[in-house]
Amino acid sequence: MTDIYLFLTVVAFLAGLIQGFSGFGSVLLSLPLLVLFLDVREAIPLANLMGVVLTVLIIVQLRAHWEWRKIWPLLAGACPGIPAGVWLLTRMDPMHIQIVLGAVLLSYAVYGLLFRLPIGRLGGAWAYVFGFFAGGLGGAVSASGPPVIVYTSLQAWTKDQIKVTLQGFFVVSGLLIGVFQAANGLVTDGVIRNFLVSVPTLLAGTWAGSLLYGKFREEGYRRVMLVLLGALGVFTLARAL
Repeated sequence: MTDIYLFLTVVAFLAGLIQGFSGFGSVLLSLPLLVLFLDVREAIPLANLMGVVLTVLIIVQLRAHWEWRKIWPLLAGACPGIPAGVWLLTRMDPMHIQIVLGAVLLSYAVYGLLFRLPIGRLGGAWAYVFGFFAGGLGGAVSASGPPVIVYTSLQAWTKDQIKVTLQGFFVVSGLLIGVFQAANGLVTDGVIRNFLVSVPTLLAGTWAGSLLYGKFREEGYRRVMLVLLGALGVFTLARAL
């Protein structure tokens, strides 16, 4: 049991580090590691709880940059997207959906690193469109983040506005997921115990990631986002294939 707690604290620190720095990616990192020593039914709700705490911490840090008008169109678009994604899941192989998603993310990241992206040219109704696809992917393959990350990376916002908008979307979706998981008996005493053990290093990792984040300028932060999106695309393709 001691070895499990030690490994858990290391995973929590790394999850906090990447989320504190980039604003996303904690579940991508933590979930594959957690399932190495926990049952998947325990790992999934634990990763979600950790993610919710991380987003709340970052929102508190960047609360001066919080703007509901940037967040609510994404959430409004996601609401009809979720049942559409569930409908798609019943009619398509999830592997095919993940292959398309991984290929799109990798292509977008490579293009953004090699060429100039159309920053600031997407606005208005596009937030609802990207939100819809985020909800659709969430309902289909539990991966709502990528469309929102792509959308925010194309906005002429500061890195603080990008990061806090991502957290606003993630915290609402994470809370909804947590409610459904708890209602279905997945948030057990063991999950809560492991979550409490992870909190100290989760906080430490978030603090360290936020310090690293503060050392990057706007352009550098956008390039790091593209690199991480490319890594997410590769991971998604690898998992599907």
